[in-house]
Amino acid sequence: MLTIATSFEEEPYCASCFYAFLPEENSFIFTSDKDTRHIRDASHNIFVAGTVYTDAQTFGNMEGLQYQGILIEPTGELYQRARKAYVDRFPNSVIMNTTLWAVELTFLKMTNNKFGVGNKIIWKKL
Repeated sequence: MLTIATSFEEEPYCASCFYAFLPEENSFIFTSDKDTRHIRDASHNIFVAGTVYTDAQTFGNMEGLQYQGILIEPTGELYQRARKAYVDRFPNSVIMNTTLWAVELTFLKMTNNKFGVGNKIIWKKL
């Protein structure tokens, strides 16, 4: 599960979404209607943040990502690749009438306690 946090007029908001990862674009792909609050907010401020995490049952198994990125609505060839990635992961989504979105990642911080408590890896887009 992916959470996405937006902010508009200094008021934060977040939502949870199913997602696919598009590695060649370094982007998370998700679907959401254009009239949802997080998409409306992002239409005014495209900079988003969020988390992706596993539901660990113990502290030692905790792992997850914190991210920042730019929200876009993919078009053209990018849309085709994004749609394929999303439908491959969620086959039933092929019948959904919704909009695809991509978060182009600019920052990642991965925490994985399996490699030692507090172990973090940070990545930033140049």
